[in-house]
Amino acid sequence: MSTRPVSALAGRVTGWFGGKAVREVAAAEDAALRSDRFRLEREADWTRLEDVVARMEKGRLRGISDDDLMALPALYRNAASSLSIAREMSLDAATLDYLDALVQRAWFQVYGPRASLASWLRRFLGGGWGASVRAMKLDVAIALVTMLAGVLVGWLLVRANTDWYYALVPTQFADTRVPGASRAVLRATLFGNRGESGLAMFGAYLFSNNAQVSILAFALGFALGLPTLMLLVQNTATLGAMIWLYQGQGLLFDFSGWIAVHGTTELYAILLAGGAGVHIGRSMAFPGEQPVLAAAAAAGRRSAQVMAGVVLMLVVAAMLEAFARQLVNDTFGRLAIGGLMLVFWTGYLFAWRRDHTLPEGA
Repeated sequence: MSTRPVSALAGRVTGWFGGKAVREVAAAEDAALRSDRFRLEREADWTRLEDVVARMEKGRLRGISDDDLMALPALYRNAASSLSIAREMSLDAATLDYLDALVQRAWFQVYGPRASLASWLRRFLGGGWGASVRAMKLDVAIALVTMLAGVLVGWLLVRANTDWYYALVPTQFADTRVPGASRAVLRATLFGNRGESGLAMFGAYLFSNNAQVSILAFALGFALGLPTLMLLVQNTATLGAMIWLYQGQGLLFDFSGWIAVHGTTELYAILLAGGAGVHIGRSMAFPGEQPVLAAAAAAGRRSAQVMAGVVLMLVVAAMLEAFARQLVNDTFGRLAIGGLMLVFWTGYLFAWRRDHTLPEGA
């Protein structure tokens, strides 16, 4: 029997197994190459995400830049997507384990439980509110100039034509406080109301009305801030019209005391709300190097913190209106209260700072 067919068969078997081994080695090398390429293409984002997450876990928020904080959600989504692709491609176990751990840690920081209300309140009152206000000081300055212009516009319009008074002053204020009213009638609206029933209800109305103005001033900021500025002019034009009325009867000093008790807090709150609206509008109109939506989102978060403080200020203003102004029936006393509140709010928001607060603009 010839051994040639057997030798040929053995050669074919050996060649088949040898080819399979070569193919397996080549497949393994290809998988390793794909894994290395996959990691190299995305490793920079993973490292950046890991650095941000590590800082957040250690509470070192001051060391995180605004860009990194803004990019955190996108970095997390990219890492989660990479993990899904890595599983589909059956990449090496080390990469899978690394990504799995990183995505879990990042998820906790992005979507996990937040600080308690008490913790947030401590940070908010401990300097976070003031830091947000200082971060938009230019916008607050624009709102202040606009409000002063509104007072001047209201005064000039009524001076030119008294019919403007009825258009500018709400009906609840135009009871006996109308052009032509005597000095005695106007003075009676400033004094002698101590113990009057319904004062708490009036204070509640005042809070509701000013809350509406403040919320509108903030909410209208998305339209590049222009409606916010128009609302501030319209609202303070009322004050200008009433200044004209009381000035005409020589009661401007007493009227200033009457309005100062709650007005330094109330108008301050409206000023901050207007500044928050302008801040959003200005961020959208001039986003800088950021995309418009990203700039608007950052401004919105900062402005929302300011608005939380605005609500607190309006509550204080309503209490001062309903009680303090009625209990203090002296102009000098009223001016003292109003002046102290003005100094307090300004010092608290712009001068007092804490080392452990978030960076301005965070």
